[in-house]
Amino acid sequence: MQGRPGSIATEALPVAPLRAPGTSGISIFRHGVNGEFDLPPVESQAISSPPTVDVKPKTASETHGLTRRLSHASLWAFFIYMAGAALTFVTQIAIARTVGPASYGIYAYVFAWIALLSYGSTLGFHVAVMRFVPTYLATKQFPMARGFILFGAKACIAAALLIAIVGAFIVTEEAHEFSPELAGSLLVGMATLPLVTVYLTGAGLVRAFEALISALLPERIVRDGLVLALVCTAASLTSWRLDAVDVMWMLLIASAVAAGITAFAGWRHWPTDLSSAKPAYVFRDWWPSLLPIVIMVFIDTLMNRTAVMLLGWNGYVKDAGIFSAAANMAMLVALPRVAVSSAFAPTIARLSARNDLPRLQTVFAKATILSCAGGLTLAFPLLIFTETIFHLFGSGFASGVEVTRILVVGQLIAVAAGPQQQLLTMAGHERAAATLMSVSAIINILGCIGGIALDGVEGAAISTSAMLIFWSVAQAVYVYSRLGIVPGAAWTLKERARFGRNSSAP
Repeated sequence: MQGRPGSIATEALPVAPLRAPGTSGISIFRHGVNGEFDLPPVESQAISSPPTVDVKPKTASETHGLTRRLSHASLWAFFIYMAGAALTFVTQIAIARTVGPASYGIYAYVFAWIALLSYGSTLGFHVAVMRFVPTYLATKQFPMARGFILFGAKACIAAALLIAIVGAFIVTEEAHEFSPELAGSLLVGMATLPLVTVYLTGAGLVRAFEALISALLPERIVRDGLVLALVCTAASLTSWRLDAVDVMWMLLIASAVAAGITAFAGWRHWPTDLSSAKPAYVFRDWWPSLLPIVIMVFIDTLMNRTAVMLLGWNGYVKDAGIFSAAANMAMLVALPRVAVSSAFAPTIARLSARNDLPRLQTVFAKATILSCAGGLTLAFPLLIFTETIFHLFGSGFASGVEVTRILVVGQLIAVAAGPQQQLLTMAGHERAAATLMSVSAIINILGCIGGIALDGVEGAAISTSAMLIFWSVAQAVYVYSRLGIVPGAAWTLKERARFGRNSSAP
């Protein structure tokens, strides 16, 4: 399967205003003179009595405990992501060797479209739920939490079905413009789209319930593992040559299983307090946050698929497959940051709600260090053994060696910046994050068009890496200037230097 988008994680300070029913626009979190929060009166369907939000200064031991829990959760997430990445890598090799470079290119091109459309059909719910639901649960606003979950689930499923139907209609009407294999793959992909949307949104909800492993397993392990098993079984038991259409059917079956497991995990981890709560809907508070998140989710996926889609659109289907394989290998470098972000998001939402800037700075620094350490550990073996690894794909993939090295360098620099996008979104700066991402995406599209024209697939790789570097620098500048958060590694080095001076003082 193709590399996942860098996990739209988001971060920022303070949380965008949330309102309770009947408050006429009064912010749920109002800053008092002492920096504390109080809750406005709400109707009986919201909160019977205002809960206390603890914003007292935390001791060093409490802060250490928080970062230790973050590290522990990130480590488990990293293991799952690594296992999933290894499984994905083996699955890609099996698909490439079974169907050949041309059919693999068609599969990669169709998968890029399905990923773009399915992430778009989530409407940002799979990210927003990790920000709204933990906040509502922490403040015991169970009606609003349930209302947001039900609203998001219905909207996502409706959007996915509508997009799938329209997409299938377009493919059917324009079938004469496509090869039979490409047209068949697109139709099966449209049928797969709603299932992908279900397990993406369901995983976000399960993560909001702080069941990280249950959220990650269906997509990262179950889906790709089942595709691998189906590919190997079909290749060994059948005499005919498999093509992209066959692989897409296998992906559909695996996606249905993943969606079912995710739905079961959501039911299993569903908080008891939500079951008896009457849903409350506060659309005027949700849409201002959902709209920029939708934009970010869509653009984030587009940024990761731009080169593949442009190569396939211009008829370079084989090169699209080569770039996809290279991008998936390079994405391994980003896995530590994605793993840290998975554990990081709910913590950011809570600390932002409390306006606890010192702990937010500390946690972000720790998250950045974990990302950097993991990224460096994976980058060097990839750079050294790239050629050996690509031999496993079979003949026709040799040009992916240099492409992979270019993309690895770009990913490594981006990982060194830490989970900045997660910080911006979870802390309420979705609009700024969406703006920075939009500018970067436009630069990437223009750069890929020029790069492909000048140097083919390697030109697309150079453009993609340059975009990642620009995006990381732009986010770092914003995080420092608007949030007062110093980039994690720099802050940690500064603190260590200060600690060293204090220790040496008489």
